[in-house]
Amino acid sequence: MYLCSKFFNLGTKNDTQGWRLPAEWEPQWGVQLTWPHAGTDWAPMLNEIIATYEEIAREIALREELLIVGPTDPALPFLHYHFSSLPSNDTWARDHGFITITNRHGERRLMDFRFNGWGDKFPAELDNALNRQLHDTGVMKGTYVNCLNFVLEGGSIESDGKGTVFTTTGCLLAPHRNQPLTRQEIEDYLKDKLCAKRILWIDHGNLSGDDTDGHIDTLVRICPDDTLLYVGCDDTADEQYEELRLMEQQLMTFQTLEGKPYRLIKLPMPRPIYEEGERLPATYANFLIINEAVLCPTYGQPDLDTEALRLIREAFPDRKIVGIDCRSIIKQHGSLHCCTMQFPEIGERR
Repeated sequence: MYLCSKFFNLGTKNDTQGWRLPAEWEPQWGVQLTWPHAGTDWAPMLNEIIATYEEIAREIALREELLIVGPTDPALPFLHYHFSSLPSNDTWARDHGFITITNRHGERRLMDFRFNGWGDKFPAELDNALNRQLHDTGVMKGTYVNCLNFVLEGGSIESDGKGTVFTTTGCLLAPHRNQPLTRQEIEDYLKDKLCAKRILWIDHGNLSGDDTDGHIDTLVRICPDDTLLYVGCDDTADEQYEELRLMEQQLMTFQTLEGKPYRLIKLPMPRPIYEEGERLPATYANFLIINEAVLCPTYGQPDLDTEALRLIREAFPDRKIVGIDCRSIIKQHGSLHCCTMQFPEIGERR
């Protein structure tokens, strides 16, 4: 086990052993789902959300290992999966799950960062303990690395697997996360612990109703061949228009490590969805890449859903594009990617 503090520098060892944060489209061992239960905010709509989770689980289990975490085994009759009986506050595995780095020698480091309910907005003490307990079960193979002195959610970072990590200033510099660290100190920490050559910060783009302070997985996703899929808005009357316009302009200035512009593909913005008068942060960027497929959120808007799936297919022409109705998930201000956390397979990247 490693202790991962801001004073613990693995840089030289990381460089010589080839440690890196894989891209999501690289081969995966499996995906974690933290299952909804009556003790979560899903309680009033438990049957509805479980039906959606079962659909996600089925698609994952067809292609790779599925790990389900929760107080009670959901007893899914139609597939094989691993189950770990553990208590949880909520179900957002993307943000409380391990962030996993690998090296060329076939080793994994399971990085356990602190999860504090998106800046102490919600209770998270059970979720924050899940990774340690999960590692103790032995289902996840790899070296446990204690990074619990630093708040980092999986939804706040994107990696191209080649040394570039994207994040947002809105999230990582938000109150109640890692103050009093400066932006430069946070960047240095991430480069060391995630074995990144550089951090690209996105300064605009928060969605209405987003509890995360602007997670990148709701806004911009890195895809193969230096492609960025990002959320756009063409309605000048939309409250999100200006922020997304500024984000688009910034993306146009970014270059790859080789000095080339990124290929940009603009995803549509779903028409506004409201729950009890509050706009929900529906986004087509919150898709999950798995082995041989991409699971994409849809929102009961056939024209925009179809267009979003077509554009995602442009970025992943060799994968099956599977739409999953996420109108149930969005009621708790998340979507498909937020519910899941992938674990990379050991081996060379595709």
